[in-house]
Amino acid sequence: MGFISLLFLAPTFTVAESLYFPPNTGEWEAIDPTEAGWDEAKLQKLINAVGKQKSSGLLILQNGKIIVEKHWPDENYKMGGIRGVRMMLGKTQDGHSIEDVASAQKSISGIIVGMAQQQRLLSISDPVHKYLGKGWSRASPEKEAKITVKHLISMSSGLKDDLTFEAPAGTRWRYNTTAYSHSMHVASAAAGMNAKDLVKAWLFDPLGMDDSTWIFRNGMEDSNIKDTNIFGLSTSNRDLARIGIMILAGGTWNGKPIMTDKDYIHDMSHPSQEMNPSYGYLWWLNGQSIVNGGAGLNPKEGPLIKEAPADLFAAQGALQRKLYIVPSMNLVITRLGNQTETNDFNNQFWKGLMAAAPQ
Repeated sequence: MGFISLLFLAPTFTVAESLYFPPNTGEWEAIDPTEAGWDEAKLQKLINAVGKQKSSGLLILQNGKIIVEKHWPDENYKMGGIRGVRMMLGKTQDGHSIEDVASAQKSISGIIVGMAQQQRLLSISDPVHKYLGKGWSRASPEKEAKITVKHLISMSSGLKDDLTFEAPAGTRWRYNTTAYSHSMHVASAAAGMNAKDLVKAWLFDPLGMDDSTWIFRNGMEDSNIKDTNIFGLSTSNRDLARIGIMILAGGTWNGKPIMTDKDYIHDMSHPSQEMNPSYGYLWWLNGQSIVNGGAGLNPKEGPLIKEAPADLFAAQGALQRKLYIVPSMNLVITRLGNQTETNDFNNQFWKGLMAAAPQ
């Protein structure tokens, strides 16, 4: 795609007339790939390749309707030991896997924080201690007082993974799961609800996500929240895709407003700070000149996924759990399963998908 892929094309979130919202129960509408201009042979080649990468399921929606839905038997993605116990959590009524989607949950937390703000329960410019009290981190009171909710959801709190001070808030980017996870504690405290009930009432029930639960991860119920993220999102390919459809629809679900703060939706899906422009409010962004990760010390030349459209943004988790949203193509895609054999799944997947896409 050359240098044009470095230009970020801002999502417009204009609801297409043909955007489809699947029912809570029953069959989802599907599109014949060939009639929609897709190369079916190349799509099948892509499906085969994804299956070889220990996937449990792949769902590709265009305008909300199914282009591809494929689920593989347990043997294809079998996980043993503690990881299997923690990550593979059950089956849907159709026999498809329900999984802890790892850090893909971060993006859903970003949505919840935005919903709390739209209800005026909090402002992301507020200091975190307003909701969690002083001493929620291991930084000094003076340093902690300058950390806002926005710093948590943009990964710029200035804290190390153990919540000790590293740099002034807003001056250092670090992919910090422990710090970020306090954004859900903030939303929960602001709403006066536990996180499980909050996410169910605000998001899962309105979107018909009947196979989804916000859970305490196994063995972490009594862990110190200064040391780990105690929560997990248990969900399925279809349920995860419902979130993508809602975002594609500009924060609505079949005419019902879910996310009403359009400015927040815009900011969530655009660069949230300068240190890593490929990161919004807990969403990964394509089309940027650099990509940062880990401790934030070694930025790489971007974009995030060179083979994908520049306006793609994504929820991404360990074991290559994915929720891709591409407004310019009205696409929502989810992939779940075990760890892939390739570390370049993003580019390999999108190279195959774009080869099959309507020209």
